[in-house]
Amino acid sequence: MRNFEPVFLPEPRNLFEKAGRMVRGYTMAAGDAILITIEAFSFGRRLPRRRAELMRQMYACSIKSFFIAAVVALCMGMILSRQAGVTLSRFNQQEQVGTLVIISLVRELGPVMTALILAASIGSAYAAEIGTMTISEEVSALKVMSINPVDYLVSPRLYAVLIMCPALTMFSELIGAFGGMLVAKTQLGVSPQSFYKNAILELELRDVYIGLLKSILFAIVIVTVAAYQGLTTTDGAVGVGRSTRRAVVISFLYIMVIGFFVTSLFY
Repeated sequence: MRNFEPVFLPEPRNLFEKAGRMVRGYTMAAGDAILITIEAFSFGRRLPRRRAELMRQMYACSIKSFFIAAVVALCMGMILSRQAGVTLSRFNQQEQVGTLVIISLVRELGPVMTALILAASIGSAYAAEIGTMTISEEVSALKVMSINPVDYLVSPRLYAVLIMCPALTMFSELIGAFGGMLVAKTQLGVSPQSFYKNAILELELRDVYIGLLKSILFAIVIVTVAAYQGLTTTDGAVGVGRSTRRAVVISFLYIMVIGFFVTSLFY
């Protein structure tokens, strides 16, 4: 059972000590976060006995986040179709707008957009919930009762987001493609048949798999960052707010960086 108490170091006396302390702090935080994730994965065998909690977390990740994800995806598809269509129409290639919209959504925009929404809604909620429990010593009470906080708090949330993030990503891509088709039909004169036919001819199954891989990696990042920030919360209500803000900001940064590296690796 891991100890999540913060490590207090002496005040640095010069610039080199300050830089070393910063590097040490970031390294220890990254290591603790990775260990929390590995430990949460190891408790997956116990989830069948905690189906109710898993379903509750899946409901929060999917149904409660679906509306905002659908609105953002619809608008993203419409904007992308409009902007791309205007440019393509200059070269009399507006028939290819479906290819550009759908491939962009499947490869990058769908997974990234969905992950950012989940990080802002679910990630912040997880950090605030776990942080509040840490401040109110509920996490310490779990340890006293020999209940592992990672097993009780983190593992169901991790598996719930792992299941629902790819599913929500696919729904977002479908809705975004529908929005792009509406704009292509009403403003660019492209029939729905041409919109989808050209995209299907160019889209490869590999693109779908890579997009789903991104959504899985993003889900792990969201829960890992939120859990670590929540379990290391200090300083009362102010600390809860700080942990929530850090969870969202750090998740956003990692999502964009991981998205870039995965794209560079496969394309």
